[in-house]
This record gives sequence, C-alpha cells and structure tokens, in this order.
Amino acid sequence: MDPITLDLEMMVVMGLLAVTIILFAFELLRVDVAAICVMVLLGLATLVPGLEPLVSKQELFSGFSSNAVISVIAVMIIGAGLDKTGIMSRLASLILKKGGKTEGRIIPLVSGTVAFISSFMQNIGAAALFLPVVSRISTRTDIPMSRLLMPMGFCAILGGTATMIGSSPLILLNDLLLSSNKTLPAEHQMETFGLFTVTPIGIALVITGIVYFIVMGRFILPSNKENDANRTSRASDYFESVYGIQGELLEARVSDDSPFVGMTIRQMEDNYENTPSVLALYSGDVVKVPPDREETIWVNTSIGMMGDRAEIAEFCKEYGLELKGEPEQFSDVLNAQHSGIGEVVIPPGSSLIGQLIKDIKPRRNFGANILQIFRADQIIRRNFGDIPLQAGDTLVVHTSWRDLHKLSRNRDVVVATDVKYEDLRTDKIRYAVTFFSLALILFFLTDSLSISLLTGAMGMVLTGVLTIDEAYDAVSWQTVFLLASLIPLGIAVDQTGTAAWIAQEILTLVGDVPTWVLQTVIAGLATFFTLVMSNIGATVLLVPLAVNIAIAVDADPAVFALTVAISTSNSFLIPTHQVNALIMGPGGYQVADFMRAGGIMTILFMIVSLLMLNVIL
Repeated sequence: MDPITLDLEMMVVMGLLAVTIILFAFELLRVDVAAICVMVLLGLATLVPGLEPLVSKQELFSGFSSNAVISVIAVMIIGAGLDKTGIMSRLASLILKKGGKTEGRIIPLVSGTVAFISSFMQNIGAAALFLPVVSRISTRTDIPMSRLLMPMGFCAILGGTATMIGSSPLILLNDLLLSSNKTLPAEHQMETFGLFTVTPIGIALVITGIVYFIVMGRFILPSNKENDANRTSRASDYFESVYGIQGELLEARVSDDSPFVGMTIRQMEDNYENTPSVLALYSGDVVKVPPDREETIWVNTSIGMMGDRAEIAEFCKEYGLELKGEPEQFSDVLNAQHSGIGEVVIPPGSSLIGQLIKDIKPRRNFGANILQIFRADQIIRRNFGDIPLQAGDTLVVHTSWRDLHKLSRNRDVVVATDVKYEDLRTDKIRYAVTFFSLALILFFLTDSLSISLLTGAMGMVLTGVLTIDEAYDAVSWQTVFLLASLIPLGIAVDQTGTAAWIAQEILTLVGDVPTWVLQTVIAGLATFFTLVMSNIGATVLLVPLAVNIAIAVDADPAVFALTVAISTSNSFLIPTHQVNALIMGPGGYQVADFMRAGGIMTILFMIVSLLMLNVIL
C-alpha cells in the first residue's frame, strides 16, 4: 500500500475531531448541542474557498434520514409501548415474588431479567424500570440497595450487546459499514450484521457479569446500610413524623379456629382495638383493594394489613391468622408502583362537610382506606365511621394511584399528594406483543431494520397501545440529534482519507504485531473514548479507523468494526454511562466504588468479548 500523505482536508477534519473530543470530554456544552455545533462547523468548512468539500451538501444532513436514526426512534417507541401495557411491570412483580431473600439468588434473577429486557430496549429504560423493584427487594430482604443496584445496572449495559438493536452503537454500526463500503474495493466490501449475530457474545458477557458478582460481590460491592436507612427515612419520615404512620404491607390467611370467621371487617376493627389497618381482602378468588367494611371474613380469606411486622405477627398469633413471609395474593396490587399513602384535604365549600364517614363510604365510593384524620387540634386514629367531616380535615389514606388520580378530579376534595398514577393499557397487551413480534419477523425476512422496527412502532400507535403524542414523548430527541449530527463527521473522517492516515500512523507506531494485538488496541481505544465521550461519538469516530487498520493488516474489517461497537458498552470504570449515573444516587455509590468493581469488570469484558468475537465470526 502506498504511503498516505497528510493534506489540508485531513488536517481540518482532525481539527474537528479534536474539537469534538474536547467538547465531550470536558462537557463544555451538552452533548447534543456539541454534536450539532460540530455538524454546523463541518458544513461551514465546505464553504471555504480553496478547500475541497469535506462532505457533500446532501451528506451533511443525511444522518437525520439514516436507517440508524429511524431505528433508534422506533426502538424507543416500541419499548414505551411494551411498558405502557404493563408487561414489564408484571415481569418485575414476578421477579420480586420468586426472587427469594439471598443475594446469590436475587442477583442472577434480577440481573438476568434486566439484561434480557435491555437487549430489546434502551439500557437506561430497562434499568429505570427495575429501580423501584430493587428498592422493594432491598426493603423486604434487608439487603442494602448498594449490593443489588450495581449488578443490575452493569447487566443492563451488558444486555445491550445481545442484539443489534440493544444499544445505539450496534444500531448505528450497519449504517457505518455501508458508508465505509463506498470507499473500499470490491474484495473488502463488508456484509451487514443480522439481528442475532452478536447474541452469543452478549450472552457470554451477561453470564460473565452475573458470575462475577456472585463470586466477587462480597468483596467488591459496598454495603451502604446507612444510605439505605437515610433513603427509607426520606421516603417515609413525613408521614411518620406527622401522623406516626410506619410499617409495611403484610399478608395473613384466616385459619378455621380464628374468632374473625364470619365477622365483617367493621366488626373486627370495632371489637378488637389492636387490629392493624386492613388494606386488602382476598376471598372467593377476588382481590378487593380497599375492601368494604361490610365484607365478611371466611376461612382461608387473605387479609392485607399495614403496620409494624412484630405487632402484626403477635396479632396473627393471638387470633389464629397465618402470616405469610411474602405477599401472595396482594404482591401486585399493594406494591409501591400501584398504590401508597396519600393526603386528601376537605376544602371549605365541600359538599362532604358535615357528613359522617360511614355514610360517605370512602372505601366503596373512592377506593380510599382512611388510616387517620388530622385536625388542627387532634389526630383521630380509630373509629372513623361516626365522625362528621369538617373543613380543613386532612384524611391520610391508603389507595391505589388510579383511584387517587380519579379523586384528584373531585371538586369536593383536594389531593395534596403527587399522583404517581400511569394508566396502563393492559387490554392492549396482545397488540403490543403482536407488533413487537412482527417487527422481528419482518427483519428476518427483509433484513431492513428501520422499516421493520418502524412498522412495529406504527402498529402500536394505530392500535392504541400508544397515542402519537405518547410516541413522540417516548423518543429521546437528545439521542436522535446526537446520533444524526455525528454521522456526517464519520463520513468526513472516512471519505477524506483521515481514518486511513491515522490507521497508517498507528500501525507505524505499534510495528509488526499479531492481528489480535491490534484488535485489542482497537477495543482499548473504544473503551477509553466511551468513558470520556458518548458511546455514539466513539463509534462514529473509531469504526472508520478500525476498518482501515484491518484492511492494512489483511484482517476482517467487519470484525474490527464490530469490536468497536461492542467495546463502547465497556463503560463500568467511572459513572459516565447513563445507567451508572442513574444508580449512583439510590445506591449511595462513590466513584471509588465504580473503579473498584468496574475495573475488574472492564478487563473481563475485554477478554470475553475479544475471545467470542474471534470464535463466532
């Protein structure tokens, strides 16, 4: 190969590369703004007299119509559609129910599930979905969040390597290969990758991550119990300090020798003053939350109660109730994603003023179980039925977020709690699964990722799984503009010969070394770049370089390109990845925690990914 001489166009492109890296590394601008600025500079450079155009005017904005950008948009919409139907929440609840109470069982179950979900939706979305699940598991098992969140977060990142739609770099890769093919001779033309080409690599990486935390977790994971205590306190200290409400939701089954058999809930609460707050009832295969006070208790009826675990255990022992270790019938309806404690205020002018609570029937009519009534001069904790409501009364209630959302539209009350309700369209599950499956099948048949995914996304919109406005909201436009704005820079790096010149200089520097050493260098560069800039930016900049290095040493350029796209997920050393940033606060992690656990994970990732790349390709 003839030596490549550095020219003016190459120097301009390298100047833009330097500007891009500086803007990303030092966060002088938000990443999407920085990317747009670089695209504008690239366009302005084409107007300079005497300078050959770095990209054509058509290619300057080609990123916005690229297959990669359309695919990323469609993946985000499909992921939102699956979440909107409650499929993901059901899966999360199942994990919580089957997870047990030991780290050795919980970590692989939660982390493996998150990794699977992450292979079909954005990493950050999968991690955010399981954040409240891990919080509940931590509370129930007394395992610190810090020992569960990092394995979950790392496996969310690893799961993104299991399919070609699992992460933005992999979605982008096929477009970059096609772009590189334009400057390559026929013998070096590269084929695009199929949806599951990388699956063996991803599975090996996920298994490595899970085994790593099972074996080494006791040594590398922090145990921030103080942070967990503070987190729990922050979440409950308001209701505890003002109303003295504390405890957890527990489930008990009524045995045949219980004195409550044949009683109504009202009779039980009126006759036994130490009765905990009854929040739910399961009888006759029907779950009632909250139950009407006239509901009758029978043998094998399950009762959901809130209070101190020790006090409820004593109550159950005394009155013939079998306390369950974990909620069974109420595991879904009484979890924090669906229900919780809220405050409802009676405003002046409300038609409810002067009415007795037993006449209003708040459980039946509003789905609200009153725990306490707070008045200016007193706190009423029991026997609410005969109490007339007054203006300014604050009713502390346990209710589903759905019912609280409905109640917020009632002019007779003022809901003083932020409503966490999201209207899940469980009746649309069939449509969501159908169009998700259709998108995958179309990709197998046509090998067109963008059209296949967009078909699935639009199918969900047309069948009402999502409204078009919800589809727009599901898209991270920051990611879209970041990706679309950097694509023309990658084209310029490739077409001006800059990538080939840099590859030539690297090969001169490292000398005559085996191919696997060069592949390791490429993986190391990708890992470094993804720590100081976005993984999308690292992919756009390094894929042309990797292709040129591979061709120069007569290696497979597609494998070197895939090495870059896979290695940009090797982001564990510092909390720069979105997923790591998400879990840092709730887990109470320090940068040193990531460096300790992530340092070993980074090395393992590189070893396993390089081995698998050379075994399966």
